[in-house]
Amino acid sequence: MVISPGSRSTPLTLAFATQPEIEAIPVLDERSAGFFALGLAKERNRPVVLLCTSGTAAANYFPAVIEAHESGVPLLILTADRPPEMRACASGQTIDQQKLFGGFVSYYHELAVPVASEAMLRYLRQTTMHAIERTLHPGGGPVHLNIPFRDPLVPVGDDEVAGGVAHSIDWEHFFGHVRPIGPTDEAGAGLVPHLIPEVHGVIVVGPEQRPDTEAFAALVAALARKLGWPVITDGLSPLRNFGETVPHGITTADTILRHAAAAERLVPEVVLCVGGWPTSKVVRSWIEASGARVFLQSSRVDNRDALHGRTQRFYSLLPLVQRLPELDEPNGYQQLWTGYERKARAALDARLAAMSGLFEGKAAWLLAQHLPEETPLMLANSMPVRDMEYFWPSNSRRVRPLCNRGANGIDGTLSTALGVAHASGKPTVLLTGDLALLHDTNGFLLRPKFKGSLTIVLINNRGGGIFEHLPIAQFEPPFEEFFATPQEADFETLCRAYGVTHTLVRDWVHYMEMISTLPAQGVRVLEVRTDRKRDAATRKEWFAAVASSLGYAETMQ
Repeated sequence: MVISPGSRSTPLTLAFATQPEIEAIPVLDERSAGFFALGLAKERNRPVVLLCTSGTAAANYFPAVIEAHESGVPLLILTADRPPEMRACASGQTIDQQKLFGGFVSYYHELAVPVASEAMLRYLRQTTMHAIERTLHPGGGPVHLNIPFRDPLVPVGDDEVAGGVAHSIDWEHFFGHVRPIGPTDEAGAGLVPHLIPEVHGVIVVGPEQRPDTEAFAALVAALARKLGWPVITDGLSPLRNFGETVPHGITTADTILRHAAAAERLVPEVVLCVGGWPTSKVVRSWIEASGARVFLQSSRVDNRDALHGRTQRFYSLLPLVQRLPELDEPNGYQQLWTGYERKARAALDARLAAMSGLFEGKAAWLLAQHLPEETPLMLANSMPVRDMEYFWPSNSRRVRPLCNRGANGIDGTLSTALGVAHASGKPTVLLTGDLALLHDTNGFLLRPKFKGSLTIVLINNRGGGIFEHLPIAQFEPPFEEFFATPQEADFETLCRAYGVTHTLVRDWVHYMEMISTLPAQGVRVLEVRTDRKRDAATRKEWFAAVASSLGYAETMQ
């Protein structure tokens, strides 16, 4: 339960704060509170409650609600409100909160003004349980309950309650029928005839997170083994960190497919997409241009086909894997992919190893090799998530990557990471750019209530590095001022203001020392100062050089 301060929500705040079974965390800034709750829910894979007072407070939850909707994260938003007679009459701190979040919640309801009767408590019980169920399936997401209260809001004595309803109900029996709800499961048996080893088929594993990553990795590995198909693993997929389970995962597809001849030779006939569309625009465009038959696995009921292709959706992967026969050996198409991967991976790794200067991509690459096993890793959008895609190699460290890829925004990045770290109980790392961190500095206000450890790897290139890779970068002015948006923040001073430890990274040896052993608690910032324009040029140069060197891979076995 994440609680934003306010008066009209007093009854619920007091109720939740006094329940030992509930961890109630007060957070001053509502936008930060929303993303902190999002991080908690991402890590725990169960609903987290947001509570705020009436008025504009709930409007500040909106960015987090949108992200929760787009990425299927279970949130239960409780907004306190004035009773109906105090609305539309210039009463203070009153706005129209009816369906405030529009289509970005899977369920909305305004509760009745509280009345002390068993009938109304039954209504409250069933409505609340239905709301919780709607956060969990199908596909998960946010739910909004608007809750009006009349004065008095403080816990004054109420003889009607104390002497009547509270003692007349058998509470164990009252809640005895409540049971958790699981997701919808369908077999997808009709897919089996289309998934055969003889075709040029590829498995693409997207950024979607699963509660049991080890079981998920084993399931995809079994699917790949039975089909003999290559597995393209998104940078945000946990599968890149289960290299021993998925031994032939393709981590350099974005680079390989920049080579026109390789992309043409590797055109698939069937694509099996698991866990959402990949982050890489290059891979998505390649799938779209191929005209391949696409099978998309998703537990959500909304349209998840961003490419509008020949796509058939199915819900569950396990029944499909169980129906497929065993395969004796992989086909030549998988071997072709593996040959390209081997050469591209070696070329990128060699360049990264030789790079002595503080290059943004190397910061991500070294995390893959030096983070402690099973570290939760939060990624900011824009360049950090792309450097993860470009440079993160296959490994067996079981690092769990997380990112707000529903709406792909930079807002709430720090607060989400704090929520992940607080929920996981493990030392957690956030890889972020300077603009994403500055956009959510109020997240640092969570520090006194924060339980856990968060190390923030801050790539400070003094602006928006992603825009250097877009066509607008050629137009100056207005590029630098209006798109790169350069900043001159002193992060050491900023951290001191919030009581956060700050360290300026001197070189890569220093960096590796700082990320190899993570503190047990607290918040610290490791600032890596880089050159935005130089690093953008380096990426482009490397992609071109590595892609052009792949020609002989076509003859590799």
